[in-house]
Amino acid sequence: MGQAPTLFQHTRSYAAQDARSRTVASAVNAIAAAAIEISELIGHGSLAGITGAAQGGRNADGDAQTDLDLHVDALIRAALRPIPIDALVSEESVEAERGDAAAPIAIAYDPLDGSSNIDTNVSVGTIFSIMPAGGGVAAFSRPGSEQLAAGFVIYGPQTSLVLTVGDGVDIFTLDRQERVFRRIGSQVQVPVTTAEYAINASNYRHWDQPVRDFIDECVAGADGPRGKEFNMRWIGSLVAEAYRILRRGGVFLYPGDGREGYGEGRLRLLYEANPMAFIMEQAGGAAVTGRSRVLDLLPGSIHQRVPLVMGSIEKVRHIELLHNDPAAASRVAPLFARRGLFRA
Repeated sequence: MGQAPTLFQHTRSYAAQDARSRTVASAVNAIAAAAIEISELIGHGSLAGITGAAQGGRNADGDAQTDLDLHVDALIRAALRPIPIDALVSEESVEAERGDAAAPIAIAYDPLDGSSNIDTNVSVGTIFSIMPAGGGVAAFSRPGSEQLAAGFVIYGPQTSLVLTVGDGVDIFTLDRQERVFRRIGSQVQVPVTTAEYAINASNYRHWDQPVRDFIDECVAGADGPRGKEFNMRWIGSLVAEAYRILRRGGVFLYPGDGREGYGEGRLRLLYEANPMAFIMEQAGGAAVTGRSRVLDLLPGSIHQRVPLVMGSIEKVRHIELLHNDPAAASRVAPLFARRGLFRA
């Protein structure tokens, strides 16, 4: 049996379409090359002199920047430097950066999602979104449905790269000996039904009622309106949550809530919610804010935050119904609705 196809072979086939596709393929290959270096850096941890310690600076969202954030951002920028890019947005930069005005693409990325967990050895990752060029920052004022490609790398027990170029989702895992990514999953599909959900349950008291209704249904298990047992998962790493959903189904919720600064959620639209939503939809799943499709949103700023509910389509659609029809919970189970099993 021959070896699995490499990422380069996969992108080479896609690149044959036209000049813009060649540039997209080159950008994906560049990010993958950087990811190999990042994987090794993370794998060595403090042995490489990278501790995850705060450096005193703040990124565009006010989060403390660590030495690892800055180092990884530099690796990705260096890898992308030869690629013609109209505009670049990074979580670590306040403003969008102009590049080659004649370039056919723009890129938004989160260099190291979950970096605050690095000292606890939790999986972290790199997330990216590739858009058509549009005169600098204007490229990022269009809905996520116009993405040309999106993906993420998860640095865990294996380093894997998830990719869509708008024709399904493929997963590649790093062959460390050969230093190439090899395909382990083609046309990956999110299971339609699932018994797993992921949310930070400590914020229950701050959630809007539709989120409480859904979680109450899950916590009630076989005795509730769903009539089945559920398992809760919460890793606190977006890439790890997304990868788990792709492999075995589930639903992930990071809603807006009543806390100051959390009303519109905490995940960034351009380089977190949009690429994840594109991947989920391409894999047969769904992604919404609660009330509307993520990929229909028109960004108001390059670091805009949004709520995100993503995963198996059955559960995402039910959560959307609870948001858009306040009476839905009562219709599901009149005797159960809003009894609030999940309360301190």
